[in-house]
Amino acid sequence: MGERGARERWATFDCYGTLIDWMSGIRDTLAELWPERDAELLLGAYHEIEPEVQRGRRVPYRQVLAETLQRIAHREGLELEADDREALADSLPTWPPFPEVPAALAELRERGWRLAILSNTDPDLLEASVAAIGVSVDLRITAAEAGSYKPAPGHWECFFARTGADRARHVHVAASLFHDIEPCAELGLRAVWINRLDETSDLPRAAELPDLAGLPDTLDRLVGG
Repeated sequence: MGERGARERWATFDCYGTLIDWMSGIRDTLAELWPERDAELLLGAYHEIEPEVQRGRRVPYRQVLAETLQRIAHREGLELEADDREALADSLPTWPPFPEVPAALAELRERGWRLAILSNTDPDLLEASVAAIGVSVDLRITAAEAGSYKPAPGHWECFFARTGADRARHVHVAASLFHDIEPCAELGLRAVWINRLDETSDLPRAAELPDLAGLPDTLDRLVGG
């Protein structure tokens, strides 16, 4: 794939939050576990705790999800039954793609873009999410292959090593400033920020979009055929 990868245009994607509506998936699971508590506040706790669980470790994402749930319960004084420790991992395959995602990815394929997903998850969980999207991708790199969790550079290093892609013909697409946009800036990679939450940031990026609907035209503008 190396020589071909150097000629092709590559778009890499974060999955959860960019392609898959993970916030709704997590919020719904937390609401089912603790219906008496404010699900938005618990979601905020999740966002704080998960990066701490991931940092500097090489453990399966299922373990990350379980430990994050346990820490939320401990911090908030909530009970978590042993049978519920896997609730997030069990629900993940049902988390839906954002409505515009399948059509945008299909259009990119029609325009000749090669697609890869670089995700902080386990291979089987990502496989379920790709199936839900319904558009094939050329390469998937999870934390298992990268040996680390983003924002560490392992996913991008693994991607370039496996594809031989030309950095001048590559763009990364992601919603997370912490996990993706900031490390891309540090690595000198072009990135399109999918700003679904109408946030503000001074981090450099090649483009900013509210969702993926306009992504095919944006990527064609950034990397000509």
